[in-house]
Amino acid sequence: MFKEFKKFIMRGNVIDLAVGVIIGGAFQKIVTSLVNDLIMPLVGLVTGGVNFNDRFAILRLPEAGLPEGVTVDAITTLDLAKQYGVTTFNYGAFITAVLDFLIMAFVIFLLVKGINTVSDMTKKKEESAPAAPTTKKCPYCLSEVPLEATKCAHCTSELDK
Repeated sequence: MFKEFKKFIMRGNVIDLAVGVIIGGAFQKIVTSLVNDLIMPLVGLVTGGVNFNDRFAILRLPEAGLPEGVTVDAITTLDLAKQYGVTTFNYGAFITAVLDFLIMAFVIFLLVKGINTVSDMTKKKEESAPAAPTTKKCPYCLSEVPLEATKCAHCTSELDK
């Protein structure tokens, strides 16, 4: 069983997948930072200072109730809601996650598009360059013979180099 596991792990596809997952995880942190630290503050600025990460709706108050002097209207942040044990519907975090996903998908699309463009250009260069000849014609019988041949295989004539 250990030998089979070792064979499985050492296959190229598994290692490529592992590298892809690790790089994807690191890339996801960059995109999350882009969304949370750059895009969402700009969206908040445009929408009048609304922080989408902190948008929520109160679903249920704790059974013991809120501490004395604290009203539902006083719970304005997610941190306060968690502190008081309030059950919340965090639609702002969901909006941020959707934006995060859309940006990640768009960036990956651009990367794949760029890679495909470079790959297509490379293929076109390979196709446009004529392949070097590998055969020559025998001057006596006009048969195709390899370039390195010194004698024609068909008529046994001596060939010039």
